[in-house]
This record gives sequence, structure tokens and C-alpha cells, in this order.
Amino acid sequence: MLTAFTAALLLITVSELGDKTFFIAVILAMHHPRRLVFIGVAAALAAMTILSVLFGQAVSLLPKVYIHYAEIALFIAFGIKLLYDASKMSAACDTEVVEEAEAAVKKADLQLPKQKTSLAIIIEAFVLTFMAEWGDRTQIATIALAAGNNPIGVTIGAILGHALCAAIAVIGGKMIAGRISERQLTLIGGCLFLVFGVVAAIEGA
Repeated sequence: MLTAFTAALLLITVSELGDKTFFIAVILAMHHPRRLVFIGVAAALAAMTILSVLFGQAVSLLPKVYIHYAEIALFIAFGIKLLYDASKMSAACDTEVVEEAEAAVKKADLQLPKQKTSLAIIIEAFVLTFMAEWGDRTQIATIALAAGNNPIGVTIGAILGHALCAAIAVIGGKMIAGRISERQLTLIGGCLFLVFGVVAAIEGA
């Protein structure tokens, strides 16, 4: 359980910092009460984590040997892809990701009245975050971890990692957003995915 918790916490925290959902939280927190934005974002990420873990548990019903090799392949493939992506990035924050987040928030704001209730703000943060996270690498990583590791450990670690990133984005996101090196975070994430791929291979040997 401790191994699953640690793996989920590390992977999620590194992968989510500077991600699209991170900047959605930053932008929302600049226009709405931080507490409400955090509730919506954290709830969406927790819901996505639980769904991913449940899906991972469904996958775990398949023959163990298939799950083992699929887990190794996924981690190594993600690691290589992230390292390749990092090699193509500049040292500064990825402006494309920020622009996508801004566009998503702007589109959602146009569909809501100017005088938003607390519930409307929470729902906006929840929906935007949930949609942005769907199919993201962290979701697939969570599924892979849950398929081969303790589901409770993965769930707690992933939710805590998401909550930490959401808190950073909401509280100090505006201040640190321009200082985040997407390239460095992607490099670290790629290395972590490769490490966990190798660990999974060794443990199944």
C-alpha cells in the first residue's frame, strides 16, 4: 500500500504541475473566490481518480501476465514520449497549454450569467477540470497503477497529489505560473515514468 501511495503521489504531483488543469485553476482563481475554485477543482480531480482506479480494478481481472507487460509498456512509452516532448520545448512555460486553458475558461464564462452564485462557480471549476483531465496522461497512469498495485494506496496518493497541485494553483498560481519550467517538469515526469516501468519489470521478474 505504501509503495502504491508513493508512486501515485509522485507521478500525479509532477505530471499535474504546469498541466492544462493547473492553469485552468490558476485562471479561475484570478476571477473567483479561491476557496470555491479549489472545492470544484479538487472534487473533479478526486472523482476522476476514483473512476480511474475503478477502471484499473476492472482491468486487473484480466490475466496477470497481460497486466504486468501492459503496465511496463505504458510507463516506458509515456516516459519516452515525455522525454521526447521535453527535448522539443523551450525552457519557459508552455504558452500553448496556457492559451488552451484560457480559451476553455473564456468559453465557459460566456455560457454563465455575469453574477455567478457560489454553486455556479464550483460547478464551472468542476466541469472544466473534469473535461480537461479526461484522457490525460495522469488518468492513464492512475489506471495502470491501480491495475497492478493496491487500489487504496493509489487512490489516496493520487487524490493527495491532485489536491496539492490544486492548492498550489489556487493559492500562488498567478505568482509562480510564469516561473514554471514546463520543460524541466516534463523531463522529471519522463524519468519517473521510466523508473516505475523498470521497477515494474524487476518486480515481475
